[in-house]
Amino acid sequence: MTSAATPTPSADPCDTRCAGARDFDFLLGPWAIRNTRLVRRLAGCTEWETFDATGHARLLPGGIGNYDDFVPAAWKPGYVGMSLRVFSPVSRQWSIYWLDNATGGVDAATGLLHPPVVGGFVDGKGLFNGQDVLDGRPIQVQFEWSRMHTGTPRWQQSFSADGGRTWEMNWVMEFSRPV
Repeated sequence: MTSAATPTPSADPCDTRCAGARDFDFLLGPWAIRNTRLVRRLAGCTEWETFDATGHARLLPGGIGNYDDFVPAAWKPGYVGMSLRVFSPVSRQWSIYWLDNATGGVDAATGLLHPPVVGGFVDGKGLFNGQDVLDGRPIQVQFEWSRMHTGTPRWQQSFSADGGRTWEMNWVMEFSRPV
């Protein structure tokens, strides 16, 4: 009696078959991050704060995605955050989760991770959308990546409280390699 051979998984199941699986490779390694952030969001605020942070992006095993850390130099002493990016070879989309040491990135009521923003890269821009809650009201969230292949990528976050009709940009990160 012969048995069917069990296929051996490759080290990177997405290799060249999964368009988009390496979209975030531009972010790998260490970064100096210049942050410009709206002090209060969706509140008519026009006051911005600026601060520096460091980050380092690394691959997850098996080509399933990547993660990075976010450590501000002086903003909110002791604060640490991280992005977890997971690629779906089926949908060819990324899910991006934000975790930090203030909330863990976990819904206290359910114990589940907060919902991700989901999307991908088209025509030199990365767009990722999701749902969240701000001050008890539901909002839409959008992350946008640009300048990915310039050596100085840019990320921005915008919120909408009206179903996406209008957006308020509230955080910009400009990345450069540390000297």
